Amino acid sequence: MSQPNEQQAAPVHFMQKERLRAEAAVEQTPVHTGEVKKETQIIAIYGKGGIGKSFTLSNLSYMMAQQGKKVLLIGCDPKSDTTSLLFGGRACPTIIETSSKKKLAGEPVEIGDVCFKRDGVYAMELGGPEVGRGCGGRGIIHGFELLEKLGFHDWGFDYVLLDFLGDVVCGGFGLPIARDMCQKVIVVGSNDLQSLYVANNVCSAVEYFRKLGGNVGVAGMVINKDDGTGEAQAFAKEAGIPVLSAIPANEDIRRKSANYEIIGRPDGQWGDLFATLAQNVADAPPVRPKPMTQEALLGLFAADAVGRNVVLQPATNADMMGRDIVVKPSLEVIYDEV
Repeated sequence: MSQPNEQQAAPVHFMQKERLRAEAAVEQTPVHTGEVKKETQIIAIYGKGGIGKSFTLSNLSYMMAQQGKKVLLIGCDPKSDTTSLLFGGRACPTIIETSSKKKLAGEPVEIGDVCFKRDGVYAMELGGPEVGRGCGGRGIIHGFELLEKLGFHDWGFDYVLLDFLGDVVCGGFGLPIARDMCQKVIVVGSNDLQSLYVANNVCSAVEYFRKLGGNVGVAGMVINKDDGTGEAQAFAKEAGIPVLSAIPANEDIRRKSANYEIIGRPDGQWGDLFATLAQNVADAPPVRPKPMTQEALLGLFAADAVGRNVVLQPATNADMMGRDIVVKPSLEVIYDEV
């Protein structure tokens, strides 16, 4: 059978290019902004490590439970510290370590082995491998596979809150966004460049998967340790997402959090703040964010604070070798054009 020549292949190649252009030009379906139809709201919370996600989520989930909601909090951080504040500093067995022990003993994992509760809040930790002994993202995937076997999709919660690191970019940590496992995402940040860089990355991930046909949107931002300088507020405005709450940089909050004390109590000093946050989290629709460029993100801060006055100076071979370089003539033969 004869092979197609270049003249025959060219029209086919042209048609493929035109078809791809046509597909790329199709406007994506906008993010649903009406009432969430699923009975359970699954919300993924992302932020830079140490920004206060665990503090925010422990108090938020506690307040939701006091308001009569059935809440499940799942820590998806290899440090397994999401539930530490909720449980007064006590570490609960993680799904990954429990699964390994049960497998060696030839026993199945039961829900009571990995899920624990306090004052109406149900909580568990996925966990992760020890340093240098495995992939944290793969551990997240394995953990969710086990949750599905335990009946995750049949559980009857009002809210499932997933605590994810935002500054780890491997696939497992992007699972809720990439696989539409949640309806909306919330980012936690502060008035510092690194936390807003992570928040912007999360917005970029949401937008990327939207272009691939995903349905997850960003419900808003929680500003933690807010000192009033305004950079996080400015970021939220530029990214087109609402601020759900601004938790102040307050010594009383810092001290109580360090002592594993829940402050999200209806009758406490900070009760109104977390009650409002709980309502905003419940009501906020998922929106399609507008990620910022690196230069625009830097522009939220004073130039001297983020080094925008620095000029990039190209290095030379002499710099790299630590001595002057003698340029030798090339031995390449160059022919004059005919």
